[in-house]
Amino acid sequence: MISTDLTQDASQLSPGALSLLPLLYIAWSDDILTPTEINLIEEFIQDQDWLEKDDKVFLCSRLDPAKPPTPKQVKRWASLIRNNAAQLPAASLKDLASLGKELSKLGGQEGAENFKPESAERALHNAAEMLGLISAESVNEILAAPRPEKVSEEEENITAFDLAEMKAYLDGDQGELKEKLRTLFSDPIFSYDRISEDKSEYRETVFEWMKLLAERGYGALAYPDFAGGKNDMRSYVTVFEMMGHHDISLAIKFGVQFGLFGGSIMGLGTEKHHREYLKDTGSLELAGCFAMTEGGHGSNVRDIETTATYDPSTEEFIIHTPHHYAHKEYIGNAAVHGKMATVFAQLITEGENYGVHAILVPIRDDQGNPMSGVRIMDSGRKLGLNGVDNGRLWFDQVRVPRENLLNRFGEVDADGTYQSPITNEAKRFFTMLGTLVGGRISVPMAGLSAAKSGLAIAIKFAAVRKQFGPAGQAEIPILNYRTHQRRLMPLLANAFAYHFAHQGMAHRYVNASEEEGREIEALAAGLKALSTWNTTATLQECREACGGAGYLWANRFADMKADTDIFTTFEGDNTVLMQLVAKSRLSDFKNEFNSMNLFNMVNFFAGKAFDALADKNPIAVRKTGKKHLRDSEWHLDMFKDRESSLVMSAARRLKHRLDQGMNSYDAFIEVQTHLVTMAEAYIDRVVLEYFIEEVKNYPEAAGKKVLKKLCALYALNILEKNILFYMTHDYLSDAKANAIRYQVERLCLRLRKHAVALVDAFGIPDEMLAAPIAINYGGTYK
Repeated sequence: MISTDLTQDASQLSPGALSLLPLLYIAWSDDILTPTEINLIEEFIQDQDWLEKDDKVFLCSRLDPAKPPTPKQVKRWASLIRNNAAQLPAASLKDLASLGKELSKLGGQEGAENFKPESAERALHNAAEMLGLISAESVNEILAAPRPEKVSEEEENITAFDLAEMKAYLDGDQGELKEKLRTLFSDPIFSYDRISEDKSEYRETVFEWMKLLAERGYGALAYPDFAGGKNDMRSYVTVFEMMGHHDISLAIKFGVQFGLFGGSIMGLGTEKHHREYLKDTGSLELAGCFAMTEGGHGSNVRDIETTATYDPSTEEFIIHTPHHYAHKEYIGNAAVHGKMATVFAQLITEGENYGVHAILVPIRDDQGNPMSGVRIMDSGRKLGLNGVDNGRLWFDQVRVPRENLLNRFGEVDADGTYQSPITNEAKRFFTMLGTLVGGRISVPMAGLSAAKSGLAIAIKFAAVRKQFGPAGQAEIPILNYRTHQRRLMPLLANAFAYHFAHQGMAHRYVNASEEEGREIEALAAGLKALSTWNTTATLQECREACGGAGYLWANRFADMKADTDIFTTFEGDNTVLMQLVAKSRLSDFKNEFNSMNLFNMVNFFAGKAFDALADKNPIAVRKTGKKHLRDSEWHLDMFKDRESSLVMSAARRLKHRLDQGMNSYDAFIEVQTHLVTMAEAYIDRVVLEYFIEEVKNYPEAAGKKVLKKLCALYALNILEKNILFYMTHDYLSDAKANAIRYQVERLCLRLRKHAVALVDAFGIPDEMLAAPIAINYGGTYK
């Protein structure tokens, strides 16, 4: 007979009572039993012929809802079970039934003559199913012994990678400059404590930081020697990238001054403009603006309404805003510091409109007062970037000398005659804009730096922040939870993928030939769009992953989220940019066919059909092995198949509409969403190609293995997001789709142990990271 005490040794209890004790504990561990559950357990106890009558009476008495066991009694039951289970082999305690059976062997002789261990085990198994218990988890709950994770021998033998090697590889040929900037931005003068909630104070702090950078020559890096520069656009991009780890307002104001304003003079002006303005621009003696966007037209630069009308009698241009909503909108440096603006306007001479051109227009005098005819309004407080003085500009018949026209692509002679090396107006317009592609290279790199900072904060916090844990045991780091890994590890893989893609694009941009210009412009637009969307998603997920701690201003997510949010819509609205990419891909597709004769075209389609057939054969569609699913060549083939399928289907859709007599504008509008998806597939493929190439080139064996896992996670995560496309196009079976999801989770698990080292490889000093929850791997949370 079972004792009412339950603190005594198991040998004093009957085998039957001991076998049912785990079930009794689990039944009450949630504090309350429903009437149905009580009836089921009572009926079960009464039906067991191997239980003694006294045991049945006692056990049923413990199910009386009017007299439930106290928490102290339930805890004693757990102690009795755990203390005695410690004497048993762990392998035999896989579920409630086996636990009950093994415990019964420790019971006394009283009641043992009728006890049947096999019958008890079967009955307990049925009881667990009847009550809806997950038997193995119930055992873990009782014994507080989580099941060990199975790790393959291959994965167990992976050694930690060389952190210094990884950091140097990520820095590439910019390592020396990046180290200088890390030291500079770690100086107390750049401390975040200096950032004020007062808009005016914050703007002045950022301007002071700008002067410090200009004094050290960083602003003029891309300019010629005579302007204090080094003709080094790549280093300029690196400075902008590194500021993304520090303060985004500083990065944007830096970009407006030295990139947009100075860059417009460099790219659209000629030697006389370079010599007259670039030195003062690089030293910040001449603070400038880039006045392109208008309130009434947004991304539609071609149809802006500001005019620059030439007056041959005075050899001046008259800059004019024809109505209120034609004002220049959101112009950085305009509200406080700017003295001159590069103004984009419709150039009119001899009564003829020659389209959009850029012209230098003074907007303030040396005392900071607006020039005659110039009206300036502060754009006010914004969602973020409040260290940048955005403003609005109106021009009322403002006269500037003819020489102020940035005339690389269009000149007006003294008598008013217009001439240009590019006769086609549309081609001239896009050539002008193409010279300014540097902003679309730089901005997403700064955004990615913010995303890396967010990941470093969230992952370091998660590695030390403990919460919950197995019953009776210590809490565990939240990064050990699969859900947390699933949230952060794919975003970490994305950070590496976009890092390598941006580095590759920056290298191509600064070394580009004239023939590559249009391709690079399209790639820069698409990469800017996908990368900045990724930054927004990454920072939001990292903030949520840090819970309330991430909501504190001191931990930086508030500013990083607010400051980078605009990246998705400036330097080109992302959706509009993706349409630009789509048009470029369709043009390439069209040119490819225009250059083919009939024989080649037949072979082209035959090759595509063969490739598709090879990918869709039953073996490939159903192959689910780990080696296959993690193979980068297979990933790239899948990315290419999706891209080419979308390009061809988009072309077919457009052709069908054009054949029916629809004009090209309306046809394009009808298939816009398809075109954006097509453009996304193109950029995804390019990013993966950069990642695969960098993995191949990585010199250190252990680091190469980690990068291969990151690359596989990036690719499989993209495949999983587009799983519907692949399944509806018969590239994947249901089983293979499930296997992809499984591999994503396994890669997240395997990369968890490298996560802190991987964000350390970004090389962000604590002074720049600055979030208390991340410094020293969690600060007070450690």
